[in-house]
Amino acid sequence: MTDSTLGDILADRKRTKAMTSRVLWKLDLHVLPPLALLWLANFIDRTNVGNARIAGLERDTHLRGNQFNICLAIFYVSYILIELPSNLVLKKMKPSRWLPFLVGLWGTVTTLSGLVQNYSGLLAIRFFLGLCEGGLLPGIMLYLSTIYKRHELQQRVGIFYASASLSGAFGGLLATAIIKMDGVGGLAGWRWIFILEGIATVLIALVSSIFLPADISSAKFFTEEERAFALHRFRLDESIGASVPLSEPAQRITEVPGDVEKEGDTKIEVHQTQATAIHQEHEAFEWREVIRGIRDIQVWLTAFSYMGIIISLYSFSLFLPTIVAGLGYEGGAAQLHTVPPYVPAVVLTVVVSIAGDKLKWRGPFILIFLPISMIGYIIAIVAKNNTTRYAAVFLIAAGIYPCGPCILSILPNNVSPHYKRATATALQLAIANCGGFIATFTYTSDQAPAYKRGHSITLAFVAMAWVFMALNVAYCAWENRARASGRREGNLENYQELWDSGKTRAPIGDRHPDFRFTV
Repeated sequence: MTDSTLGDILADRKRTKAMTSRVLWKLDLHVLPPLALLWLANFIDRTNVGNARIAGLERDTHLRGNQFNICLAIFYVSYILIELPSNLVLKKMKPSRWLPFLVGLWGTVTTLSGLVQNYSGLLAIRFFLGLCEGGLLPGIMLYLSTIYKRHELQQRVGIFYASASLSGAFGGLLATAIIKMDGVGGLAGWRWIFILEGIATVLIALVSSIFLPADISSAKFFTEEERAFALHRFRLDESIGASVPLSEPAQRITEVPGDVEKEGDTKIEVHQTQATAIHQEHEAFEWREVIRGIRDIQVWLTAFSYMGIIISLYSFSLFLPTIVAGLGYEGGAAQLHTVPPYVPAVVLTVVVSIAGDKLKWRGPFILIFLPISMIGYIIAIVAKNNTTRYAAVFLIAAGIYPCGPCILSILPNNVSPHYKRATATALQLAIANCGGFIATFTYTSDQAPAYKRGHSITLAFVAMAWVFMALNVAYCAWENRARASGRREGNLENYQELWDSGKTRAPIGDRHPDFRFTV
């Protein structure tokens, strides 16, 4: 290699690195802040009912027994029902329109929550709230997977997911301030929590709809050169055993060492055929891909793991204000004491998300952090005083919240092409959110202030989450070894038959023997 050739390579590598940084910076600037706001609104609107409860909601709506818990549970019924349909229409409706539309709808419903007068009214409003909110998280995950490369995804998920942790703190502070409006306009303070936060949510939806791009190709903030580069780098990542249709003669992706984006990347060389590569933006809907998504074992393993995490996450966020009140704090002091446990959770969530993309780890971090949460629950169960119980809450949050971006990133990384991914991510969340039913009945008022039964139940589900994630990590490692040793070459022939018979026009996706799962 001559000096001039080496110089050209180094210069080209430098230009590529600079362009990659510029493209990612622009994507992050225009995509992540609106998504973080949407998710912040989601979490506040879902958890503000806990703040309203200790501000007088139960008393003013004449709730008795477990009626409050039933109102929480009905939310998850409609939430689960809408997740898969929402993801399947996302591509046609455009994420930049559909996601803000959902947020605007539930902001309106939240505002109306401030007008409920009785149990039946609260039950109805919670049902419609879940129906509006259910499509957001699976939609966000699917949307991010269409604009970021596989191992750029988790740190972006971590940024907006950390806003959920932050919202737990922000929601407590906001509720503390809003409750002081008690009596204004003849309305109780808890009603103003719903009204003002609902109006804020509608405004957030309007702002997000202005800034969110529908996809890479329509992003107005790119120059033509940047747009072409962004599409190329994404399709290159997508094409590593993910999106090239086969035709006669069967084609095979050959990985050739080279520097396409930066050191360590691969150049994709495809044998010439008459078939045209199908990229995700051109993929047509097929029920076969929906069925493939339903049958993928990773969906079920990660779903049950996420269910255990969700039971802890939801019960923690929904009932933390009540738990703190049971420790002897009242009114504004109770709201303020819900804030500190979220601080280390936010920091760890971001740190783990960045490390997860660097190391290309998902499951291993979950296996590391869930035991921290388990220790927190054990301490809470055996605690003899309020100070110890409150300290345990910090460990619970620190162990649970960093797991969220990890488990949300697994299926978008490991499932392809688009409609299989849309099905898998939505189904995972639909199954996992069944844990919301359990979470709503885990902490009942008769357990105060120790809540030993609630902590014990949640501890068992967190342990279950650890076991299912360990199984998923083992499966991914086993399947990668099988592909590396050539035991999945038959996938090419099977796909070739489907293509030639006209039974599919979807990309080969994760069936390709060169496709590697992220553990």
